[in-house]
Amino acid sequence: MVCFCFLVDQTKKVKRSKPVAGSCSRCGGGASVADMITQTRFCFVPFYWKSWKAIMCTFCGAMLKSYR
Repeated sequence: MVCFCFLVDQTKKVKRSKPVAGSCSRCGGGASVADMITQTRFCFVPFYWKSWKAIMCTFCGAMLKSYR
């Protein structure tokens, strides 16, 4: 019997961000709107990626709202 195990991972990266009016509900830090990219890899080869926007805290890094 042969068993194969493949590595699949997903990374989220911020491409660019700019500050917006408002503050974080968790820590009170400033907020920024960020262009995000999600990349899914299968055995270290990227096979799916998606771009989307999110409002993030600049201090604690919490994602306050996402627009997919």
